[in-house]
Amino acid sequence: MTPQLYIMVKEPHPGRVKTRLGRDLGHTRAAWWFRHQTKKLILRLSRDRRWQTVLAVSPDVEGVESRVWPPSVIRQPQGAGDLGDRMARIFRSAPACPVVIVGADIPDISPVLIAKAFRALGNHDAVVGPAPDGGFWLIGLKNMRAVPSKLFENVRWSSEFALQDTLETLGALSVAKIDSLQDIDTLEDLNRLRPA
Repeated sequence: MTPQLYIMVKEPHPGRVKTRLGRDLGHTRAAWWFRHQTKKLILRLSRDRRWQTVLAVSPDVEGVESRVWPPSVIRQPQGAGDLGDRMARIFRSAPACPVVIVGADIPDISPVLIAKAFRALGNHDAVVGPAPDGGFWLIGLKNMRAVPSKLFENVRWSSEFALQDTLETLGALSVAKIDSLQDIDTLEDLNRLRPA
């Protein structure tokens, strides 16, 4: 079965996406940035036929019906709960094949890195892409029939402990780490992307 790549996306409403960036840049400009960043990312990754791309959308109904995202890409509601609840739901409902989940606010994600993550699942149970702030931009599992029962339980999201806590919930699974990438949460993060 074809590996599955899930991109987690929110409808780009001002004040509901990239709120920390919005405090510095203005909520309308932050939402505009997120919308265009996400659209470019979806197009870049969904063209690759080595995996099937699925958008995990929020809010559920609005995201499924949205005209913002490319209509050719499959959509699936994220459902309720915190980030861990929503990602665990993706893993538990996914087909029995390797599955990778990424966020939409990481401009440097490339097909090369996604392919690297799927390759890592060839000889590991899980794969993560760390972020410099202690979180992660990518997580993947090889076998959907063996999703840990405590996956993402008690993870301190939006903290420097998010990756460490997540690794603990993976239990005895073997984990590969790939490249570290920066997500965009603040104006400082965004300025790092721009050439000096």
